[in-house]
Amino acid sequence: VMGRTGVGKSTFINDAAGKKVVTVGHGLKSCTADIQHVFCECPGDPSRRVVLVDTPGYDDTYISDEEVLRRIAVWLASSYGQDMKLAGILYLHDITQSRMFGKMRMNFDVFRKLCGEDAEKNVILVTTKWARVTADEGQAREGELRSEFWKEMMAHGSTTARFDQSRPWDVMGAILANKTVVDPLRIQKELVDLGRKMPETDAGKALGSKVKE
Repeated sequence: VMGRTGVGKSTFINDAAGKKVVTVGHGLKSCTADIQHVFCECPGDPSRRVVLVDTPGYDDTYISDEEVLRRIAVWLASSYGQDMKLAGILYLHDITQSRMFGKMRMNFDVFRKLCGEDAEKNVILVTTKWARVTADEGQAREGELRSEFWKEMMAHGSTTARFDQSRPWDVMGAILANKTVVDPLRIQKELVDLGRKMPETDAGKALGSKVKE
């Protein structure tokens, strides 16, 4: 589960788990600074275990975007090296944001570089906080995201979902229904298969090559 700080990643995971398993921030300070794993039983199939991964967001209160990317990349490389396969990625976006500012666009570009075009079909672009906008405002912003900022990813197979009154497991439906082998992320192949250092990865370059090795 990825996205900028404050978009609702921890709330989504707590709702999926049915209890508070990660800390949710309600003030100005970020709460998730490290990678956190949450094990959940899949509704309707108790034998299936789903692992949700809460990641720190960009624009964190205490750590730089470069350090956020480094922490996420280290975890992704480690899991890939241990043959742990990602079923998919949820990228959360706050629908109350009226504009995609420059920093937000850069963060989204870094996310796309981290995934790579081949893995974008395994991404669900999720809008959050619908209760805080009118129906017309939300639909207009969602339409702009789909027709402009998310258009290319959707052409590569990414899907969209709303996390408002719907259950989080409904949002994850497309990922859970996919039984095929999922492509590794671009940054996983770069770090593990190609042996590149963080500043040499596409995501590292997109962030300005200020990422520590």
